[in-house]
Amino acid sequence: MTEEKTGADVGCDNASGAGLPLDSRDPDMLRAGLVRENIERRRAECLAKIQTDVVKIAMDLLVQQPDIEGFFRALLKTLAEDGESHAAGVWLIDDDRSGCDVWMVHLGGDVFTAESSQCSTAAFPRQAVGRHLFTYEPGWHQTIEYQHDDARLPGELRDFMKREGQSSTVVTPLVLAGRTLGWVTLCAVETPECPGQWWRVALIEAVARQAALALHHSRLAEINRIEERRKAILEERNRLARDIHDTLAQGFGAILMQLQAAQREACVLSPAVALSIETAVELARTHMVQARRSVGALRPNVSGDEDLVRAIKRIAELGRRTADVPIALHLDELPRFGDGVEREVAGIVQEALTNALRHARARRITIRASTVNSLGLRLSVADDGRGIGHDRSTNGFGMTSMQERAERIGASLTIVTAPRSGTEVVLAWEPSSLPTQVHAVS
Repeated sequence: MTEEKTGADVGCDNASGAGLPLDSRDPDMLRAGLVRENIERRRAECLAKIQTDVVKIAMDLLVQQPDIEGFFRALLKTLAEDGESHAAGVWLIDDDRSGCDVWMVHLGGDVFTAESSQCSTAAFPRQAVGRHLFTYEPGWHQTIEYQHDDARLPGELRDFMKREGQSSTVVTPLVLAGRTLGWVTLCAVETPECPGQWWRVALIEAVARQAALALHHSRLAEINRIEERRKAILEERNRLARDIHDTLAQGFGAILMQLQAAQREACVLSPAVALSIETAVELARTHMVQARRSVGALRPNVSGDEDLVRAIKRIAELGRRTADVPIALHLDELPRFGDGVEREVAGIVQEALTNALRHARARRITIRASTVNSLGLRLSVADDGRGIGHDRSTNGFGMTSMQERAERIGASLTIVTAPRSGTEVVLAWEPSSLPTQVHAVS
């Protein structure tokens, strides 16, 4: 079993006589001490040069390769070539931190991603390596060196290294602010001309520091891009809602008032004219209701002093004004979950209620909301209507919209439905929740 080391440790291996007191009267001991000091000084200079060079290379690559994949492709190529190694790879921890998988590998002069056949081949023990990296606790905090016959390695990986002629592997974690993002691996074949790998350890550790920083900034930039897109979408939805409210809804309301006034003022109307006016009144009322629903669907936002309970009550009240279906509310006192979560939950309530009012032919709709473990939320919108048929290809945008909203906040969305037995949309959210899922119950 090989010894676990970091770059700071390996620089002392070849210093013979380390720790022994020097006797200035013994020329041999004095000479050995001077040699040892010279070796340590040169090694320290080499380590400093490696770190400086890696920082310069990383800065140059960030300018030349602004996208994160291009940056890592070039960085792995540099690591493999300068490290005189057979292969170099990056393994990233899953978003839910339940495991890790290979992201990118430099092999034989080319770079492959996780989807490439070279990373998916049965000969490469990808799953075994991922499990070992994720479960071997010392490797989360320090660099680990392995030989091809290291007992700590899975048997599949030892066999693979033997077949490929790899004599050693160095693994170092991608750590930033105490949080491990993944690992960088470097596989090499030792030669008589280049024994040992203290310099390779120093190289991979320097590369890992720059890689972790680049990965962190890339993720922050992606979060900012998503937030900016979300803000742009919200602004456009608000603009559309204002336009619909100020033009269509107000216009239909004015037309309805004029037609109703004409009905009241007219003393004697022929049956045909009275029927036409009545039809026009119904059309104006129907389209005014649809316009108001569109405004409500576009602006379900929770903001300012309005919490989620108030938002659900507002949405339900709008539904009552635009339809004859009773809407029952059973709402517990809910904590604040944050504007982002509450906005998406309110949007799902709005969409589920709109679908029930428009399509379910329900006699009653019930909305329930309660807390889960004082931190999470369980919400349901249920109707006693006709349900969703087996042919779900015609469900339209509403179902997709609810699924996307649930995915954005990491919630579980379950839709229980059956023909002529109603539909229930159930949302479950906790700080660490289940992936979105949709179920149809026959």
